[in-house]
Amino acid sequence: MAEARYEERPLSPVKKNKNGQIIHENQKVILMNVYKTLNQDYPHTSLEQKIEKLSRMTGFGKSSIRQIVVEYIRTGRVLKSNFKEHARWIEDKTNECDKNAIRRMIHDFYRNNEMPTVDKVLDAVNDDKDLQEFRQPGFCKLLQKLNFYSIKRRGSSVLIENEDLIVWRRNYLRTITQYRMEGRSIYYLDEMLVKVGDVQNKFAFNDTTSVILQHIGSTAGFVPGALLCTESKKYPDYYRELYEFTFLNWFKRVLPLLDENCVIVMDNDPPHCMKQELLPDTLWTKEAIIGWLKSKGAVVDYTMAKAELLHIVGLRKEKFNRYAIEELANKANKTVLRLPPYHCELNPIQMAWSMMNVYVKTVDTSVIFKDMKAFLEQGVAQITAQHWNNFVKQAINEENKLWEIDDIADRVHDKIPLFSTNVNAETDFWTEGSA
Repeated sequence: MAEARYEERPLSPVKKNKNGQIIHENQKVILMNVYKTLNQDYPHTSLEQKIEKLSRMTGFGKSSIRQIVVEYIRTGRVLKSNFKEHARWIEDKTNECDKNAIRRMIHDFYRNNEMPTVDKVLDAVNDDKDLQEFRQPGFCKLLQKLNFYSIKRRGSSVLIENEDLIVWRRNYLRTITQYRMEGRSIYYLDEMLVKVGDVQNKFAFNDTTSVILQHIGSTAGFVPGALLCTESKKYPDYYRELYEFTFLNWFKRVLPLLDENCVIVMDNDPPHCMKQELLPDTLWTKEAIIGWLKSKGAVVDYTMAKAELLHIVGLRKEKFNRYAIEELANKANKTVLRLPPYHCELNPIQMAWSMMNVYVKTVDTSVIFKDMKAFLEQGVAQITAQHWNNFVKQAINEENKLWEIDDIADRVHDKIPLFSTNVNAETDFWTEGSA
């Protein structure tokens, strides 16, 4: 009998593990078994070379494999996966630009004349290799943080943006358009965190050194003399460090470097939202609340209960609820304009930081802070005024798209049956298996 012959089909590439997807204990055991085999077959190969080979063979990321191997070398066993720690990591990993990407995906459904439901959006996000993978309960919570809610219409559910966010966004777009028509200089500022471990061929098994970059720029390029590099010792909690020690002083130093009557665009990250003064709340003592009210000229009845005093504070606090940054800018004849949340595509400096990320990951450097600082200054110098002009044009293009999306969404909503009459009961109800 003739031997059966089978045509050998080409194999598909190794499937990569989704960014952010947890590696389970049994998968770790298999990884370590393959690592041990590589260690026996290639005893003179370096650790990094083995990790590189193992990543190509299995599809798991090099950083994940490195952590598993280092844990095994240190403890002599494979450690169980920490699901609670992983959940916190997922939340931390979803940065503002990732959240913005999810919001834009929802907008794309509207542009395609399709109703965005939780399931459809979740599938689109999980199919995107640049975004982490979510499960539905956690994804619903994230959507709520992004100011989306789900409303049911006769068997169909739809994700809708919170009205307050829509109004904020449209007010921002009107205001910045008006400032451009007036010919005012517009500057954009933000921070960037650079982890030394991100630099190619550099991995420290101890705590990673990080550097906070603060800068501001316009169509004329980065403002000369405005760059500040600060070594971070509290990663990932660098916002608190920045808030407490550097941002306010840096902003004071930068103001004289800017054009007169200019506009300064910034987001609402904690370092930018420091209050001019603390306002009384329930944690204040009754005596402290009375002292604050008297300092503001209020007539206080000492027999009032704490709740009554806080009610008076609520009636007056709008006058005193001001940001320290905005007060400084106003005194210098400059205007602060706040971006709506999760709209980083409207800030051109984010595109400059993307260029910096490429630069950081392709050039080797020392982990010594003074060398790292000089290296980063060289990277910033490579981002020219021409780059900035292109960044601003791209941001304006995104502004034009956002002008259209609300009208598109309204038209899509109007094409399907009316909302349930029980609006209050449905407004915060996740219709597709939410938490």
